[in-house]
Amino acid sequence: MTIKKPQELRQPVRPILSFLIDVPNLCSLAGLACTLLAIYFLMIGVFEAAMIGMIWAVAFDWADGLIARRMKGRTNVEQQFGAQLDLIIDLVSYALTPAILLLSYTNFKPIFLLVAFIMRVFGALRLSYFSTFGLSGDGKYTGLAIDNNSIVLVFLFMFEGQFEHFDFSVLLGVTGVCLAVLNVSQIRTPKLSGNPINVALLAIFTVGVTIVYGLGLT
Repeated sequence: MTIKKPQELRQPVRPILSFLIDVPNLCSLAGLACTLLAIYFLMIGVFEAAMIGMIWAVAFDWADGLIARRMKGRTNVEQQFGAQLDLIIDLVSYALTPAILLLSYTNFKPIFLLVAFIMRVFGALRLSYFSTFGLSGDGKYTGLAIDNNSIVLVFLFMFEGQFEHFDFSVLLGVTGVCLAVLNVSQIRTPKLSGNPINVALLAIFTVGVTIVYGLGLT
């Protein structure tokens, strides 16, 4: 049984759905909707549409953090709720979805299950570590931030047509493992999403990706 701390008992009780009336949370959930669409299109093999969903999920993720930092009057409870919501969505968007991308593209061959498992496990470890310890003393991440996984994979997939299917399957798997290892490494990486310039660059990249992959759907 979990014993609540006295300060937790004194916190006012709020309906769960009341946290929907919060712009950063709505932005986070918009990203989750993009992830759901990405997973759907991955399952039916429409990879161009899936790439669009994956990159828009990152864009909404970065935007919600920027909005939250600029908003005034958000309570500590709202901030904690938003952080937990982000954590859960990140697990789906950046650990589960890339694994589904790999499995779907490789026609769910059992040999790639181990790679997908490594991507999921290392992603979960990365997010749990950040949730526990946060940024390092110099304001950087320990390990590669997991949102970079989707950015790299979406960019890499632009070159899919230059490879034989099996060769690109192997490249996708190797890239997934390398990203997973970087996620749990001790390297220090900057918090890219905290810089408005980087957010603007991601917005440009997102629009470009949408156009490129959108043309592939026509």
